[in-house]
This record gives sequence, C-alpha cells and structure tokens, in this order.
Amino acid sequence: MNIALLGYGKMGKEIEQAALSRNHQVVLKIDAHNVSSFSHHSLQGVDVAIEFSTPHTVFENVKKCFDAQVPVVVGTTGWYHQFDEVKNTCLKNNQSLFYATNFSLGVHLFFKINEQVAALMNSFSDYAVSMQEIHHIHKLDKPSGTAITLAEKILAHHTQKKTWSIENKNELFIEVLRQDEVPGTHSTTYTSAVDEISLSHKAYSRKGFALGAVLAAEFLQGKKGVFTMSDLLK
Repeated sequence: MNIALLGYGKMGKEIEQAALSRNHQVVLKIDAHNVSSFSHHSLQGVDVAIEFSTPHTVFENVKKCFDAQVPVVVGTTGWYHQFDEVKNTCLKNNQSLFYATNFSLGVHLFFKINEQVAALMNSFSDYAVSMQEIHHIHKLDKPSGTAITLAEKILAHHTQKKTWSIENKNELFIEVLRQDEVPGTHSTTYTSAVDEISLSHKAYSRKGFALGAVLAAEFLQGKKGVFTMSDLLK
C-alpha cells in the first residue's frame, strides 16, 4: 500500500517503521512544518491515510481524505465531540473510516478482562472502583481516549457508578498523570476496608500501537463504512 502519515511525531515515525517492515510505502508525511503540502493533489496515489496528529486537526484532516476518496485510520483521541458528524459524512459519501482509542492488541484484551471483573465486582458493594492513567507529558487530552473507553466498558457492567470523572471521587474517578515519556499505563483498582484488587496494562513502547494502526490500514482496503478494533479482531 501507499500510505500517507498525517502526524509525523514519535508515533508517526513508529508507524512508518511498522509499515516499511510489512513492505508498504510511506509516500506522504505531514506535520506542523509542511501542513500547507496536505491537499487533494498530494493525496493522489495514496491507498490509505493514518491519522495521528492533534485533536483540533483531526476533523479537517479526515474531511480532506474523504474528499480525495482516501480511506483513513484515526488514532488521535480527544476529538470525539465531532465523531457523529464524521461518521455521518463517511456513511453518506460511501467512504472508509477506521477509528480506535488504542490500537494495541494487549489493551483490547485488557478491556475484555475488565468487563468481566466489573460484572463480578458489581455484587460486592464494599469495594469501590477507581482508575488511573499515566502518559507522556506531550499528550494533549485528558483523560486518555483509552481510559475513557475502559471507563465506559466498566460502567456498562458496574451499576454502583453512573459516570466517570477526573474530579469527583464519588463517581468512577480517573486519576490522570503526565510523566516523562511514558507510552501509556492504565490501571483499575477495587478497594475495600480490608484489601485491594488491581488490574493494569503497561505499554513498554509505541511499537504495539504502531503495528495495530498498520494492521487497521490493511484491514480497511476494499471496505466501505465505519470500523473499529472489534471488527479487525473478529
């Protein structure tokens, strides 16, 4: 495939290496220094775009891809207030969109494990559930998209909490930390007066996310519509 990278920071560079290792070509790389080069013309000959830019640039980037008939994989988070509009545009114009808050296989296994634990712990009101997420200091959105997805999956099975919050500890509280160059750590904890049960997923590098994004791009070829990691993992 000929791939366009929309966002060429540390994550973009990891995706480039993953793509090259799978015999794809990266024919366009866009970042803050050459954003004027991103146009309908520059997307000609591109088979798929992989979007890891910033929350405030996602909408326009995806729109340009759709206008050029280029499928797009979006890994940026923090833009989901515009998701319905993007989804409707995709479906209306018969385009292709793959989105995920996290492309790591391990994280999606972690999601499944947490759903099962939340359902089990729902019967034990002595345990209070809380979460923590840690990312590098460059991450703009908080909590992370992965933490939000994790929280929503827990809430679907754990009726003791109604919503998540980064401020109100009476809700499903998500502690947000930004430290050094941490790729991503997510933890769920159930605490009682006598003990504590914790589950965590710790990414050692960005390589797992990068590979997942390339696999998503491969999956999207020849398909129309809106897809997620659940579709890929099937």
